[in-house]
Amino acid sequence: MKSVVRHVTLNCGAPHEPYDLALFWSQVLGHPVDEEDVPGDDAVGLAPPEGEGPTLLFVRVPDGKPAVRNRVHLDLQPELSRDAEVERLLALGASFVDDQRTEDGKGWVVLADPADNEFCVERSAAERAATKDDDEDEG
Repeated sequence: MKSVVRHVTLNCGAPHEPYDLALFWSQVLGHPVDEEDVPGDDAVGLAPPEGEGPTLLFVRVPDGKPAVRNRVHLDLQPELSRDAEVERLLALGASFVDDQRTEDGKGWVVLADPADNEFCVERSAAERAATKDDDEDEG
């Protein structure tokens, strides 16, 4: 017997709305907001293409994010270069948290979504292949 991950849940505390946060992540990942979810819902999901992992679920909570680092976060591997993706995400409304890039071009950037959920942007597969380093420890 085994279990599968059905959802990865991100809390959405006031004044942030789950639907708005889902729209942000829809632009980040290119996955549509679940067609049954509407603005004002307490839980809103992103529907990934079949076989592409669990649904991201954005759930309304009564409190904001505590001033501590997330215990769980997402690591993104973009199609674009890492640095181009960071610029794209900042333009979408992400905020900069920390820069873990190294002089040799490795490393990652820590950003936060509009509800302050932190996530990391790693190097693209092409960038990793160029240095033959796809097993390096990232964000």
